[in-house]
Amino acid sequence: MHESNNNLPRLKAWLRPHTWALLLCVGLMLVQSMATLLQPWLGGRLADRLLLGEGIARLALVLFALVCAQALLGYVVSAQLQRVSGRLLADAGAQVHAQLQALPLAWHQQRQRGDVLALMTGDLHRLSGYVSGFLVPLLPLLLTLAGALLMMFRLAPAIALAMAVLLPLLFVLIKLAGRALRPLGHASMQAWADWYASAEQGLELLPLIKSNAASNRENLQFAARCEHVYQTELRRVMLEGAISPVVQILGAGTVLLLLGTMGAAVVRDGMGTGTLVSLFLYGLVLINPISQLANVYGATQSVRGAAQRLQAALSAAPEIDTGTRSALPANTAITFTGLDFAYPERAVLFQGFNLAVEHGETIALTGTNGAGKSTLIHLLLRLLEPQAGTIAIGGVDVRDFTLTALREQIGLVSQQVLLFNASVRDNIAYGRVDADPSAIERAARAARAHDFICGLPDGYNTLVGDNGVRLSGGQKQRLALARALLKDPPILILDEATAMFDPVGELEFIEACRDVLANRTVILITHRPASLALADRIVRLDGGQVQG
Repeated sequence: MHESNNNLPRLKAWLRPHTWALLLCVGLMLVQSMATLLQPWLGGRLADRLLLGEGIARLALVLFALVCAQALLGYVVSAQLQRVSGRLLADAGAQVHAQLQALPLAWHQQRQRGDVLALMTGDLHRLSGYVSGFLVPLLPLLLTLAGALLMMFRLAPAIALAMAVLLPLLFVLIKLAGRALRPLGHASMQAWADWYASAEQGLELLPLIKSNAASNRENLQFAARCEHVYQTELRRVMLEGAISPVVQILGAGTVLLLLGTMGAAVVRDGMGTGTLVSLFLYGLVLINPISQLANVYGATQSVRGAAQRLQAALSAAPEIDTGTRSALPANTAITFTGLDFAYPERAVLFQGFNLAVEHGETIALTGTNGAGKSTLIHLLLRLLEPQAGTIAIGGVDVRDFTLTALREQIGLVSQQVLLFNASVRDNIAYGRVDADPSAIERAARAARAHDFICGLPDGYNTLVGDNGVRLSGGQKQRLALARALLKDPPILILDEATAMFDPVGELEFIEACRDVLANRTVILITHRPASLALADRIVRLDGGQVQG
């Protein structure tokens, strides 16, 4: 077990707040184990009294009370384990979510979204179930096993010694089966992750799928993924489930064989009927912990796949945030100096790149697709990190600012507007949740969004749907601009912000921007002539350098 436990990520830290609750569970289980160990002894005494014709009422009542107490303890333990398991799942889920939020954008770009979602769903559920269903009962199972052997030793040392010799052979069998379970557990979780990714992508791209009449093809591909999940999970469950009955059958066969071959000789030596009954019952008691320990080992091997995936995410380095400055300087001139950057396994995008944007200046960045315009903005916001060079605001390296301060004071309106399935008001106020309704309305008016918002069914309280599906492209752009303006940022970035507008809407948007761009340092990423008219200077990117 030791090797497997080393692969369980931060498990001790997650369990530490629940130490006393878990110890209570273990303690109650130990009491259950002791009650289990008493029952064969009482059964033997009951058999003796029946054969002697003595009264059994008091002994039977004690045995019945013991069984009732054991059942009640079972309920208490089950309820307590469910509470701890649920609490563990909630706490661990919050920590995993926080870690995923803290990881760099590049980490997420290299993974399927469904693969990441699986970490917080299937992987955590499997790990939580393992703790409550297998790890916590381990000590009571070992006590029951050792106690049964000890009681058998007191009754018939030869049989107990033979059992002690044969038990390791059963655990060797368990270990061999566990080796086959380890890759199956990992493959099962990966299959589920691919299934999540496929399901999430299918819903996200539903308009594209329908517009290309590709529903049948997507259905076939998804059905194939479902079949792969089914086959992979079936192999894991079948092997994991087979371990317990095989061990149980072998254990029962071993006990009966020993009692059959050696029991007669023990009886000839003067063993009483009650003692023989107790010996037989202790042999049956042995079978359950052996079977359960087989389940524990099998589950440990199976859960390692989930544990390794969680470990990889939890050990990944979060965004570097060592800055101490909490406010941008009054001078918001932006300088990119000697910048080198390349995406993983791709050609160099920037090498020795230099660009200066004056305080209060509005520049337009143009260039072909892939020239690095949006990447430059991501570097400014520290969503990506350059391999060399510096980016400064007012002469201060952006790494000197805290990530929160840097991003709170730079407003971004991107081409791909991201909205939450929340109200219009909540989406506008996302960057400043403490804003009062009048400030939200002023920002909406400045973005020329107030009129269309008032025409919505519930005005500012209207739910926009997943990623703003109930709004038009232009309406979403206006909400994004209002959200950026509500922050009142000294630096504003408009990344193809008019791409979703018709000509009339674009002109209205530009007129709105003329007022809001004043007294700010602004970077426009655009190719549209009407938007270019807003710029004081046009900068063209080509081959990772400024041209012209």
